[in-house]
Amino acid sequence: MIRIFFVIVGLLLLAWGCAEAPASRPAAKKEVISTDKAPAAIGPYSQAIRHGDFLYLAGQIPLDPQSGKMVEGGIEAQTHQVLKNLQAVLEAAGYGFEDVVQTQVFLKDLNDYGAMNAIYADYLGDQPPARAVVEVSRIPRDAMLEMMMVAIKSGD
Repeated sequence: MIRIFFVIVGLLLLAWGCAEAPASRPAAKKEVISTDKAPAAIGPYSQAIRHGDFLYLAGQIPLDPQSGKMVEGGIEAQTHQVLKNLQAVLEAAGYGFEDVVQTQVFLKDLNDYGAMNAIYADYLGDQPPARAVVEVSRIPRDAMLEMMMVAIKSGD
Protein backbone atom coordinates (compact mmCIF):
# COMPACT_ATOMS: atom_id res chain seq x y z
CA MET A 1 0.00 0.00 0.00
CA ILE A 2 2.81 2.40 0.86
CA ARG A 3 4.54 1.52 -2.42
CA ILE A 4 1.41 2.48 -4.40
CA PHE A 5 1.21 5.75 -2.47
CA PHE A 6 4.80 6.67 -3.41
CA VAL A 7 4.24 5.68 -7.05
CA ILE A 8 1.17 7.92 -7.21
CA VAL A 9 2.99 10.80 -5.50
CA GLY A 10 5.94 10.33 -7.89
CA LEU A 11 3.65 10.40 -10.93
CA LEU A 12 1.89 13.50 -9.65
CA LEU A 13 5.21 15.28 -9.09
CA LEU A 14 6.37 14.27 -12.56
CA ALA A 15 3.15 15.52 -14.14
CA TRP A 16 3.36 18.77 -12.17
CA GLY A 17 6.99 19.27 -13.25
CA CYS A 18 6.11 18.73 -16.92
CA ALA A 19 3.22 21.14 -16.66
CA GLU A 20 5.48 23.81 -15.15
CA ALA A 21 8.32 23.44 -17.70
CA PRO A 22 6.87 25.63 -20.49
CA ALA A 23 6.08 28.45 -18.05
CA SER A 24 9.69 28.50 -16.85
CA ARG A 25 10.98 29.24 -20.38
CA PRO A 26 10.69 32.80 -21.65
CA ALA A 27 8.18 32.92 -24.48
CA ALA A 28 9.46 34.19 -27.82
CA LYS A 29 7.56 37.24 -29.00
CA LYS A 30 6.09 37.66 -32.42
CA GLU A 31 7.67 40.56 -34.34
CA VAL A 32 6.24 42.08 -37.52
CA ILE A 33 8.83 42.70 -40.26
CA SER A 34 8.09 45.39 -42.82
CA THR A 35 10.09 47.19 -45.50
CA ASP A 36 9.26 49.67 -48.23
CA LYS A 37 11.78 47.84 -50.46
CA ALA A 38 9.12 45.17 -51.01
CA PRO A 39 5.48 45.68 -51.99
CA ALA A 40 3.12 46.66 -49.21
CA ALA A 41 0.67 43.95 -48.19
CA ILE A 42 -2.48 43.93 -50.34
CA GLY A 43 -4.54 42.44 -47.53
CA PRO A 44 -4.61 42.00 -43.76
CA TYR A 45 -1.24 40.28 -43.41
CA SER A 46 2.40 41.14 -42.67
CA GLN A 47 5.30 40.89 -45.10
CA ALA A 48 6.96 38.63 -42.54
CA ILE A 49 6.78 37.54 -38.93
CA ARG A 50 9.84 36.73 -36.83
CA HIS A 51 9.25 34.36 -33.94
CA GLY A 52 12.41 33.42 -32.11
CA ASP A 53 15.01 32.51 -34.72
CA PHE A 54 12.36 31.70 -37.33
CA LEU A 55 11.22 34.12 -40.03
CA TYR A 56 7.97 33.37 -41.85
CA LEU A 57 7.65 35.30 -45.11
CA ALA A 58 4.23 35.93 -46.64
CA GLY A 59 3.65 35.02 -50.25
CA GLN A 60 5.07 37.56 -52.68
CA ILE A 61 3.73 38.19 -56.15
CA PRO A 62 5.61 40.14 -58.86
CA LEU A 63 4.63 43.65 -57.81
CA ASP A 64 7.03 46.55 -58.25
CA PRO A 65 7.55 47.96 -54.74
CA GLN A 66 7.52 51.59 -55.90
CA SER A 67 4.53 51.55 -58.24
CA GLY A 68 2.55 48.68 -56.72
CA LYS A 69 1.92 47.40 -60.26
CA MET A 70 2.69 44.01 -61.78
CA VAL A 71 6.00 43.84 -63.63
CA GLU A 72 5.82 43.54 -67.40
CA GLY A 73 7.10 40.39 -69.06
CA GLY A 74 6.61 36.68 -68.75
CA ILE A 75 7.48 34.13 -66.13
CA GLU A 76 11.17 35.08 -66.13
CA ALA A 77 10.55 38.75 -65.29
CA GLN A 78 7.91 37.82 -62.73
CA THR A 79 10.15 35.22 -61.05
CA HIS A 80 13.02 37.72 -60.74
CA GLN A 81 10.67 40.30 -59.17
CA VAL A 82 9.20 37.83 -56.69
CA LEU A 83 12.69 36.78 -55.57
CA LYS A 84 13.85 40.41 -55.30
CA ASN A 85 10.80 41.16 -53.15
CA LEU A 86 11.51 38.18 -50.89
CA GLN A 87 15.18 39.16 -50.68
CA ALA A 88 14.21 42.68 -49.53
CA VAL A 89 12.03 41.26 -46.76
CA LEU A 90 14.73 38.80 -45.70
CA GLU A 91 17.30 41.61 -45.54
CA ALA A 92 14.96 43.85 -43.55
CA ALA A 93 15.00 41.15 -40.86
CA GLY A 94 18.76 40.54 -41.07
CA TYR A 95 18.43 37.27 -42.99
CA GLY A 96 19.52 36.13 -46.44
CA PHE A 97 18.72 33.40 -48.92
CA GLU A 98 21.30 31.21 -47.17
CA ASP A 99 18.97 31.16 -44.12
CA VAL A 100 15.93 29.91 -46.07
CA VAL A 101 14.96 26.37 -45.08
CA GLN A 102 11.64 25.96 -46.89
CA THR A 103 9.93 27.49 -49.93
CA GLN A 104 6.47 27.11 -51.40
CA VAL A 105 5.90 28.10 -55.02
CA PHE A 106 2.46 28.51 -56.59
CA LEU A 107 2.44 28.55 -60.41
CA LYS A 108 -0.48 29.54 -62.57
CA ASP A 109 0.84 27.14 -65.24
CA LEU A 110 3.10 24.20 -64.39
CA ASN A 111 4.54 24.49 -67.91
CA ASP A 112 6.47 27.50 -66.52
CA TYR A 113 8.26 25.23 -64.02
CA GLY A 114 11.52 24.99 -66.00
CA ALA A 115 11.92 28.74 -66.53
CA MET A 116 11.00 29.53 -62.92
CA ASN A 117 13.30 26.80 -61.63
CA ALA A 118 16.35 28.08 -63.56
CA ILE A 119 15.97 31.58 -62.09
CA TYR A 120 15.18 30.23 -58.61
CA ALA A 121 18.41 28.19 -58.69
CA ASP A 122 20.44 31.35 -59.39
CA TYR A 123 19.10 33.01 -56.24
CA LEU A 124 19.04 30.06 -53.81
CA GLY A 125 22.59 28.80 -54.32
CA ASP A 126 24.27 25.45 -53.97
CA GLN A 127 22.30 24.28 -50.91
CA PRO A 128 18.69 25.10 -51.80
CA PRO A 129 15.95 24.75 -49.19
CA ALA A 130 13.22 22.14 -49.13
CA ARG A 131 10.51 23.16 -51.57
CA ALA A 132 7.04 22.43 -52.90
CA VAL A 133 5.78 23.66 -56.28
CA VAL A 134 2.11 23.40 -57.15
CA GLU A 135 -0.11 24.61 -59.95
CA VAL A 136 -3.05 26.72 -58.84
CA SER A 137 -6.03 28.02 -60.76
CA ARG A 138 -5.60 31.67 -59.81
CA ILE A 139 -3.18 33.94 -57.96
CA PRO A 140 -3.96 37.46 -56.68
CA ARG A 141 -3.84 40.14 -59.40
CA ASP A 142 -3.59 37.32 -61.96
CA ALA A 143 0.13 36.89 -61.32
CA MET A 144 1.92 33.96 -62.93
CA LEU A 145 3.44 32.89 -59.60
CA GLU A 146 3.52 33.47 -55.87
CA MET A 147 6.27 32.35 -53.52
CA MET A 148 6.57 32.16 -49.73
CA MET A 149 9.48 31.15 -47.52
CA VAL A 150 10.55 30.14 -44.03
CA ALA A 151 14.03 31.04 -42.80
CA ILE A 152 15.94 30.39 -39.60
CA LYS A 153 19.06 31.91 -38.12
CA SER A 154 21.31 29.25 -36.70
CA GLY A 155 23.52 29.83 -33.72
CA ASP A 156 26.64 29.31 -35.87
